[in-house]
Amino acid sequence: MTTYRVAQVTAVGGPFEITEREVPRPGPGHVRIAVEACGICHSDSYFVNAGLPGVRFPVVPGHEIAGSIEELGEGTQERGWRVGDRVAVGWFGGSCGYCEPCRQGDFIVCENLKVPGWAYDGGFAEAVIAPADALARIPDALTASDAGPMACAGVTTFNGLRRSSAQPGDRVAVLGIGGLGHLGVQYAVAMGFETVAIARGAGKADFAKQLGAHHYIDSTGDTAVADALRSLGGVKVVLATAGSSDAITATMDGLSHRGELVVIGVAPEPLGISPLQLLMSGKVVRGHPSGTAQDVQDTMAFSALHGIRPTVETVPLDQADEAYQKMLSGTARFRMVLTTR
Repeated sequence: MTTYRVAQVTAVGGPFEITEREVPRPGPGHVRIAVEACGICHSDSYFVNAGLPGVRFPVVPGHEIAGSIEELGEGTQERGWRVGDRVAVGWFGGSCGYCEPCRQGDFIVCENLKVPGWAYDGGFAEAVIAPADALARIPDALTASDAGPMACAGVTTFNGLRRSSAQPGDRVAVLGIGGLGHLGVQYAVAMGFETVAIARGAGKADFAKQLGAHHYIDSTGDTAVADALRSLGGVKVVLATAGSSDAITATMDGLSHRGELVVIGVAPEPLGISPLQLLMSGKVVRGHPSGTAQDVQDTMAFSALHGIRPTVETVPLDQADEAYQKMLSGTARFRMVLTTR
């Protein structure tokens, strides 16, 4: 193969178009991945719309990449990688290794984080060049279409819960059961939490129970979300996956004493939380980034062990624009995944 296809956007907010490029060779410390599947994340819109600094066009988004190594750059074999290894790359697409967070071993908050689609071409393509430190091994039990979303949606919810203050047996709530939340509910149940799913509409109650939730709260119902949470005894942790500041704020008073609001849903508006809400019961609000390559690998291993899978709709790469628009419309159930074969 001398050329490969990519789905690219050539101008801010423009449509995706398919084009061919010459196959690149991986440099030192990098590998070339033959992409089999790549999930579409709402964060991809920040690249398409140049919502982040330094986005260059044409842009090839995609940071839920799954495939296999087809060529090794210098120095990668010594790190244990081989041609044919099945690998995933997520939001963590490599770190600089020299900034203060990296020197402290906190690579996911690297000041020069290499996000695919931002720092280099992402996975809306048949091939990707990625740094070796971004690679996570895919378990045999997971297909590429399963593994891709685990590299961002999966690891963000899994890691957000396991690094929270909740212990097995505690009551936790997952706000939103979309692309992130439908995985968050499954992880919460598998981790031994009494799990509350919160979403819009009574019609989602059955699906929440299918995912394993012990309780369901309709955020559009007559009872305020915080009151409904308190009626259950309050929750130790709220994992907020919904991209709505109002919806996130509405859960705050449903936290128990020293409860924790873990925010992973992106919204431009500020949260309406007062210092008094935090002080009197010692509550905590924190943002949670995704996870390193090792965290992605842990997520996939946990998912394989517990039978957790994302609900995906697969479409071929040449339908990238239609799939992206479906994601934006909110009608995806629950992760759109581009495939190359």
